[in-house]
Amino acid sequence: MPRLIVATLLATAALWGAVPQPRSFFGHEMGADRTVLDWAKVVSYFRALEQSSNRIRVVELGKSTGGRPFIAAWIASPQTLANLSRYQEIQRRLADPRLTTEAQAQQLAREGKAVVMITCSIHATEIASSHTAVEFAYRLLTEDKPRFRTILDNTVFILVPSLNPDGMDLVTAWYRKTLNTSYEGTSPPELYHKYLGHDNNRDWYIHTQAETKLTVAKLHNVWHPQIVYDVHQQNVTASRIFLPPWLDPIEPNVDAILVQGMNMIGTSMALDLTAAGKTGVAVNAAYDFWTPARSYQSFHGGMRILSESASVRIATPVTLSRSDLDRTAHGYNAQERSWNHIEPWQGGTWRLRDIVDYQMIAYESCLYNAAIHREDLLRNFYRIGRRQVARKAPSAFVIPVRQRDPGATRQLLQILESGMVEIHRAPDGGYVIPMAQPYSGYAKALLEPQHYPDLRQYPGGPPKRPYDVTAHTLPMLMGVKVETAEKVVAGPRVSVSREGPGPSLAGADTDAWYNVNRIWASGKPVWRNMETGDFSAAAQPGWKQINRPRVGLYRSYNPSMDEGWTRWILERFGFVYRSVKNPEILAGNLRAQYDVLVFPDQGMAVIENGYRTGEMPGEYTGGLGRKGADALREFASAGGTLVFLNRSSEYAVERLGVKAQNVVKGAGNSEFYSPGSLLNAIVDTRHPLCLGLPSTITVWSEHSPAWETGEAVVARYPEANLLASGWLLGERYLAKRAAIVDARLGAGHVVLFGLLPQYRAQSYQGFKMFFNALLYR
Repeated sequence: MPRLIVATLLATAALWGAVPQPRSFFGHEMGADRTVLDWAKVVSYFRALEQSSNRIRVVELGKSTGGRPFIAAWIASPQTLANLSRYQEIQRRLADPRLTTEAQAQQLAREGKAVVMITCSIHATEIASSHTAVEFAYRLLTEDKPRFRTILDNTVFILVPSLNPDGMDLVTAWYRKTLNTSYEGTSPPELYHKYLGHDNNRDWYIHTQAETKLTVAKLHNVWHPQIVYDVHQQNVTASRIFLPPWLDPIEPNVDAILVQGMNMIGTSMALDLTAAGKTGVAVNAAYDFWTPARSYQSFHGGMRILSESASVRIATPVTLSRSDLDRTAHGYNAQERSWNHIEPWQGGTWRLRDIVDYQMIAYESCLYNAAIHREDLLRNFYRIGRRQVARKAPSAFVIPVRQRDPGATRQLLQILESGMVEIHRAPDGGYVIPMAQPYSGYAKALLEPQHYPDLRQYPGGPPKRPYDVTAHTLPMLMGVKVETAEKVVAGPRVSVSREGPGPSLAGADTDAWYNVNRIWASGKPVWRNMETGDFSAAAQPGWKQINRPRVGLYRSYNPSMDEGWTRWILERFGFVYRSVKNPEILAGNLRAQYDVLVFPDQGMAVIENGYRTGEMPGEYTGGLGRKGADALREFASAGGTLVFLNRSSEYAVERLGVKAQNVVKGAGNSEFYSPGSLLNAIVDTRHPLCLGLPSTITVWSEHSPAWETGEAVVARYPEANLLASGWLLGERYLAKRAAIVDARLGAGHVVLFGLLPQYRAQSYQGFKMFFNALLYR
């Protein structure tokens, strides 16, 4: 922990008062029916705990995306809190075995404390864990029982009451607005994180958001927790709580010691819940452990523990019979007894307080197991680092100095460095990432292709659904050349974290788009070479003057995470845009306001119909309908460009008359399945959408269409060898089919992306196609 934070933690240790009870402070019990929390009140409560107990210190780590205080609390014995800097140093030395001998590690393990971090409510409609955080902190500070004394004496407990403070307030406001109406307990008609919504727990290696950056930079990378327990909620009809062990597959770069440790901690928590009389406890179900986008610490020597409690309707109770429970859940039947769901819940009324009760047991169990296994956790933490440093195959990854896209290369290096990966200079001026370092597994996971196993529900049957996507190969997503090497000379270590975009205006360089938008923002014109894609701030013979596009981004009242990611990318690169909602489209005359309208990845039915009457308050219901389609057709006919991303392209085919047949429509999962994979594609480099691109690229395919069409084909799949990383079934459906289509509509264009060119802010190679589409006339 930085000295300033340690000083802050110790400065308030002088005076202590009575520890305030949650009920007296908030005016209700935690988890009471129909009660929600305000973030400012939660922050005030933890500040009050800090003023009244010598067992807790609270630090504001920074500001959330919306400018709210982002806090963490350190809870431990007074003696531990007085020596936090020492325990932080022990963690640092155990995390890097190059600093510490085996004998020294043994001594440090005897002296150190197990560091456990519990993070709450990253998904803002899953409100229970913040209630639990408040009550658990109070009880840990006030109840003198042996298990709590063991926890306080043997752990450094870091509690993050919410990883999404903005979302907490948004959901609280919506719940109160709809309380005692027919819409009580519904989710808000907007993303509950400004940009990412539910995807904010898919940001754990790309690190785009303020909350992720603060958690990684000021907690994970400083304290190196042995356990990070991430507290979630799941479907109303699922098990009452899920805990590890995880389902297969497990990402191969997660150390086996960690996998066994997660199995131990998870089943111990399940045991404690069952012993306390709690039923409906499931393990080895629903959730796999494949993508590092959902787990940072397990690629940095620590365990990731997840619990998923059955939800209520925000804070409104639900009543279910046993027969209402999910019979087809992944890996178990919530109605039946099985080895991994040994005592089914019998049904009844399920309340927010029930979730809190289960989580209170789970919090205590996780911390107590860490406390009693303290020395083993610390020794194993050191051993994991030794195994990482001992990695020999490959010896290193090399990023050559000559790259088509220097901006994407810089971004890739910064992502690795933010994850504590050490980067060295190569003899040719490029970069070397040696594998003999503590976080080599993290680098390897992000740099190598993924070979997702072909898992079926039964031999020859449908695929077992991955919990998330199956590929995360950053060089392919970003268009960066990366090679493996068995022997390499690594020069001095370098830092790229503070490097900003370069001055380039080359069409192949992602940084050019920052610079073009800066030129436009200064009021100056921009010219473009329509053969190479290069830009210029001065007129060039034969080059075309490019005006700043007037961009509209469709924003449904049915929240789309892809819309949020797209907003974030547009803002990051400096594009000016407006969110366009249903009433504006229905009013028509769009060409007077916009040059291009973008429709994010969203199903046709949602675009056309939106929420139906009775599902939401009237102002949030309805979609574009026939009138909206007419307005969009008029817009394109008058020279506008319509851009449809992934699933939304079906709307263009069915409602705007684009002549393209989706060849995978209607194919069952056993025949065709692309659940988030990287596929090879061939692009027409002469087409304006492909300026700055090589002739072959990898594209992000996630339940994506592909077309047989008479329209202009901008990109198509090759005849064979389509899969670059991840999992693909039914390659024959895609072979030689169109992945991107350019259709004329009057004087304008309708562009269909049968892929995600801006996938989760990672596909930098695809960004150029997307940005080119914004300029297409």
